[in-house]
Amino acid sequence: MPILDKLNITPPVAMTAAEIKSFELLMSAARNDTGQSRRVADFLLAWWNAVECGAWDPTSLWALDVELGDAIVTLLGYINRSRCYPDTLGYGPEFKELVRMWRG
Repeated sequence: MPILDKLNITPPVAMTAAEIKSFELLMSAARNDTGQSRRVADFLLAWWNAVECGAWDPTSLWALDVELGDAIVTLLGYINRSRCYPDTLGYGPEFKELVRMWRG
């Protein structure tokens, strides 16, 4: 029996190439200081911890370039399919940085 089965741990679901590209685009956008960056950061931080970082308003998509909006929709598909948080994928430090940037 594999060790993960013994521990009752499910390994993270791998991202597709399109999901990786979308995630990287969103992380890059969230590290800037624009209105779009704030909206992207709100989405990413809501994925990480909506209780402490705030919820995300889907109508924020209306204020984004189509490319960023499509990236969010793509990443939502991954979030639905994987049912995991970004820190379980190894992105904890990057999300802590977003918290420092956007939630002070």
